[in-house]
Amino acid sequence: MGKVISSEISDSRFQIPDFRFQIPDFRFKISDSRTCPAFAGFQISEIMIERFEDIDIWQDARELCRFIKGLCDNEKFAKDYILRNQILSSSGSIMDNIAEGFERGGNKELIQFLFISKGSCGETRSQIYRAFDFGYITKQECDRVVEMLLSISKKLSGFISYLKKSDYKGIKYKT
Repeated sequence: MGKVISSEISDSRFQIPDFRFQIPDFRFKISDSRTCPAFAGFQISEIMIERFEDIDIWQDARELCRFIKGLCDNEKFAKDYILRNQILSSSGSIMDNIAEGFERGGNKELIQFLFISKGSCGETRSQIYRAFDFGYITKQECDRVVEMLLSISKKLSGFISYLKKSDYKGIKYKT
């Protein structure tokens, strides 16, 4: 087994396997001495990502989506079909666009889809304020979702910035 790169936290969610010698044909490579925001502050020298599920921002977006689904199950919220469907769609779009951009195999397309995810963060944030204003959720729930969305949006910005500086073009350009 390869080494595990992890943070100070002992939670296994924060451990990233080092695939350098296990996967000869990787999907995406991060090779830099800077901290990559997609991995929540890990200092990395080289990580190869084979699946979008390994991207920390995607995991955060999935957690957000589950949390919002729980909020939408409340009786008042569930009756507002239009807002309920909009917020479930926009929150799901955050994680879906990260996945789609990654699977396309090129940095430029990934960056484009990360920007779309960032837009979906803003859309979801606006919708969560409406849910609060309509009395469907509490102030604490609203604040928690807004905090999660701002964190994801900030990580997306950092990841976009990182990718723009990267020399790696993506798997589809590999010869």
